[in-house]
Amino acid sequence: MNILLVEDDPRLAALIRRGLEEEQFTVTLASDGLLGQQLALSQPFDLIILDVILPHRSGLEVLAAIRVQDAQVPVLLLTALGTTTDKLQGFGGGADDYLVKPFDFAELVARMRALMRRGSPQPKGSRLAFADVVMDIPSRTVTRAGQPLRLTTREFNLLELLLRHPGRVLSRGEIAERGWDESFDAGSNVIDVYVNYLRKKVDHGFPSKLIHTVIGAGYVLRQE
Repeated sequence: MNILLVEDDPRLAALIRRGLEEEQFTVTLASDGLLGQQLALSQPFDLIILDVILPHRSGLEVLAAIRVQDAQVPVLLLTALGTTTDKLQGFGGGADDYLVKPFDFAELVARMRALMRRGSPQPKGSRLAFADVVMDIPSRTVTRAGQPLRLTTREFNLLELLLRHPGRVLSRGEIAERGWDESFDAGSNVIDVYVNYLRKKVDHGFPSKLIHTVIGAGYVLRQE
């Protein structure tokens, strides 16, 4: 697995690189945001680990540039910025996971493997549809009324969960258990914010709204 690590602390970068190589990952290192962006946009990677506070270009700026070109590559933000606002900003910018420094290396590896499992191809013929939304799981593509929707990995997984249970109200706890794994902070409103991000992409500009909030219960995919 090819990993891009964008980290400006040389000691920490060396420790992470050595540990990942011992786990049989191939690691490309960038020590600033500008180089990290150039590498991310010019080479294919299975996963990107991205600091937020970087020289020349912030991690959030790099993330934004990545998402313009590639909505699917998993991006894990690894940063000392640990408030809920920081996390929501990261997820809102297209991050798939968020880990706060200082961190446990085993947790970093576990999160990386979980992200890559989510992005792995599903059996051929895996196709979900509801109303005019069509999701092709092997190709990781989604359309609505024939128009392509650019979703991050997290948004794709959330929509997949809704498509597999149309008409059923999914509680925040169930969404957290199925889609957020260990990265979910039960004390935050990350799920509510992320559903809103998905709703803007799926429903904005279309006459029929599909993603609905059931106050006090959760969210449901239904046509009204």
